[in-house]
Amino acid sequence: MSTFLGLASAEGFVLCRRNGEGWERVRQTLPEHEATSIIAREGVILLGTRDGVFRSDDEGATWQAASDGLETPYVRWLAYHPHISDLEFAGTEPAGIFVSHDGAAHWRECPEIARLRDEHEWFLPYSDGAGCVRAFAFHGQRAYAAVEVGGALRSDDGGETWRLVEGSDGNPDLEGPPEPLIYPDVHSIYVHPSSPEVVYAPTGGGFYRSNDGGRKWTLLYDCYARAAWLDPRDPQHVMLGPADGVEADGRIEETHDGGQTWLAASKGLRVPWRQHMVERFVPYGDYLFALLSNGELLEALFSTLEWRPILREVADIRALTAIEG
Repeated sequence: MSTFLGLASAEGFVLCRRNGEGWERVRQTLPEHEATSIIAREGVILLGTRDGVFRSDDEGATWQAASDGLETPYVRWLAYHPHISDLEFAGTEPAGIFVSHDGAAHWRECPEIARLRDEHEWFLPYSDGAGCVRAFAFHGQRAYAAVEVGGALRSDDGGETWRLVEGSDGNPDLEGPPEPLIYPDVHSIYVHPSSPEVVYAPTGGGFYRSNDGGRKWTLLYDCYARAAWLDPRDPQHVMLGPADGVEADGRIEETHDGGQTWLAASKGLRVPWRQHMVERFVPYGDYLFALLSNGELLEALFSTLEWRPILREVADIRALTAIEG
C-alpha cells in the first residue's frame, strides 16, 4: 500500500504521509491557487485549480503550469484513463471536456460538449457557470461523464468524442423527467468493473442505476446524493452518501442487494450531519476515504467500516489521491 496522500485544498496542494495509525502533513505548495481536483500516477501529479492545471514531477515540491489548449481554466475535475498511459481528462465550468495525450503538456477541447451546453442551456444553481463536468468513469473504450446541471454523457471511443446517453435528454429542468430517464443534476458517475453496461449515478434527484449503458435508468434511492463507492467484487454492494436535501442531514449507508434495501454504515460517526454530506468516496488500499462537503476527511478500514476523522489540520480539502512513494 502507498504511504502518501496528495490533497487538493482551498490553499493549494498538500502532501501527507502515513505515520503509524494516522497521517502527517509533509509539505504544502501552491497556496495561492484554489485547488479543485488531483490525479497522480507514474511519478506525475496533476492539480486542477480555478486557474488551470499544474504539473509536478517531484511529489509536489515544484510545479509548472500545464494548461496549453485548456481554453476554460476553471477545472472542476481531473481523471486519467486507468488502462491507457498519458490519457488525461479535465472537466470544466462552464461545462466542457478537454483531453490530453501527453501528461497535460497540451489539451484538446471536445467541441460537442459546448454545442450540447448551449443547445440545452445548461446552468448551475449556485454560480453563473453554464453547467460543469464534475466526474468521469472508464471501462475500456467506454467512458461516462457527469454534468451538473445537464445530464449524463457517454463515449465509445475512449473519451475522444461524447454524446448524451440515450437515457438523458439534456434538459436541465430541475423538476426532472420520469424513469427511465435520469435526473439531470448528475453529481458523479461510476461504471462497474464487471461490465461497461452497469452504471451508477448519484444526482440531485436520487441515486440511479442503469444495466444497459445509460439507455434506461432505475431510481434506487429517492434522496439527494453526490458520492458512491462500488464494490469491485460485487455489483450489488454499494456505499452511498445520501442526504435529505442540499447538504441537509447527510449520512453514510450501504446496500448489499443492488439498492433494494439500505443499511446505516456510519459507525463511529454522529449522523445525520445537519449541514454537510459526503462529497466523494476514494478507495485507497485497505481503506475507504470519505471527503465531506465541509472540507473534512474521514477514513475507515474496509474490514470494519468504522469511520474516524483525519488530517484535521488541513482546511477545506476538495479532492485526494494516492501517491506512490
